[in-house]
Amino acid sequence: MTRARKNDLPEFDLLIRNVRVVRPHGNVVHDADIAIADQKIALVAPGIDATRAKAVHEGRGQLAFPGVVDAHMHAGIYSPLAEDAVSESQAAAMGGVTSSLNYFRTGQYYLNKGGPYRRFFPEVLAIAKGRFHVDYGFHLAPMDRTHIDELPMLVEKHGVASFKIFMFYGSHGLHGASSTQRDFLMIGEDERYDVAHFEFVMRGLQKAREAMPAGKARQVSLSLHCETAEIMTAYTRIVERDKSMKGLAAYHASRPPHSEGLAVFTAAYLAHETALPNINLLHLSSRKAVQAAMMMSETFPHIDFRREVTIGHLMLDITSPAAELAKVNPPIRPREDVEYLWEALLAGELDWVVSDHACCRHELKVPKPAARYFGTQIWLAKSGFGGTEYLLPALVSEGTKRGMGYNHMARVTSWNPAQRYGLNRKGDIAPGFDADIALVDPARTWTIRAAESPSTQGYTPFEGLELSARVEATFLRGHKICENGQVLGKPRGHYLHRPTE
Repeated sequence: MTRARKNDLPEFDLLIRNVRVVRPHGNVVHDADIAIADQKIALVAPGIDATRAKAVHEGRGQLAFPGVVDAHMHAGIYSPLAEDAVSESQAAAMGGVTSSLNYFRTGQYYLNKGGPYRRFFPEVLAIAKGRFHVDYGFHLAPMDRTHIDELPMLVEKHGVASFKIFMFYGSHGLHGASSTQRDFLMIGEDERYDVAHFEFVMRGLQKAREAMPAGKARQVSLSLHCETAEIMTAYTRIVERDKSMKGLAAYHASRPPHSEGLAVFTAAYLAHETALPNINLLHLSSRKAVQAAMMMSETFPHIDFRREVTIGHLMLDITSPAAELAKVNPPIRPREDVEYLWEALLAGELDWVVSDHACCRHELKVPKPAARYFGTQIWLAKSGFGGTEYLLPALVSEGTKRGMGYNHMARVTSWNPAQRYGLNRKGDIAPGFDADIALVDPARTWTIRAAESPSTQGYTPFEGLELSARVEATFLRGHKICENGQVLGKPRGHYLHRPTE
């Protein structure tokens, strides 16, 4: 960064000069400069006089995307939140992410505690404070009836505007079939985590929404991980007995796509039954899941369904050499499903792209000693992997090849999730918005290497993939927090009390 000529009263704190501004609306990219004052965008125009700013960053013709809103992350799932908040938000900053929304719940993993959120969530906030390098918020999962009663308090007091149901936890745990669900979920003997509980969550959230002003209620929503526990349990037994099936192909077969489709149908009908209009269908991974979601939109047009896809499901298939390192729920699918996801994304049928980042260190993926179970380690590996640092560059690289426009990319990485989840100062490069900006070189070829990421995961299933675009710098509310792959300074992330003004 170079200093601007001294001015008695400089209007701007920073001028990002000579960039191609990518806004989420329209279908063109504008040559312009971006002036920033008081952590917000003050002016976007060509040829802004550099003497009007205290400092200047030379953009060198790079694309200026709105900072990425990675709306599906997990912090503190396999490692302590205090550690993940630092390292995994550094990885996010490296990839142009400026807002991180993290799923969190009571029960095993995370803080390994049960009980009401009025005691649990303040502890989460205290641990997170001062540790994130990007702005951050949380989605919470109501695991028992106490949590349902707490929904109005979580919205009003703590600014949690989005909640989650894990539909497959009925007889499946995080990694496979389980007969000790209450121990895993840390719920009471008189509690059941089943379809009836999902219904009561929906009724409770809609009741809370009805008591809110319309503007706030519009940005309060429920997200669902759509897989059917009974289908997965039965198919897992079948696949385990078939010793010819291994690796990602076996895991795909054990959690078949129609399990997703059936869960989407159930979720949609419950939303209709309970009159809950804001439903997010998370990480749809297959043709059947997307088709089911589109069918439900037609069947229940009064429900505002939003459909999510992950960069992992867009970039990887069951032939990936990453093998068990790419184990995730829902599973990585065959190539024909990957191609269908791209078709749906390009057709506007998928609303946002996320990472589903969950730092799962190598020793949890490949247990030591390297035991073999039916000839494969896929059943022993933990589920989930990181990748927030590759979300934007991978989408720009692969999307460009497929004819996806930059403005469309900005919509699905920034604007759409920001609007849905109540981040009203995020998602665009326009006066009044937070000065969250990712500068991208769309013609810089590089190869993904886990060793270059600040994540503590130690590997990536994207290892060795060649990308044709790279994030060169990331600005959070006007502060440069990453440049040339190096995270700069101390954590600056603010907690996002949603909906924001």
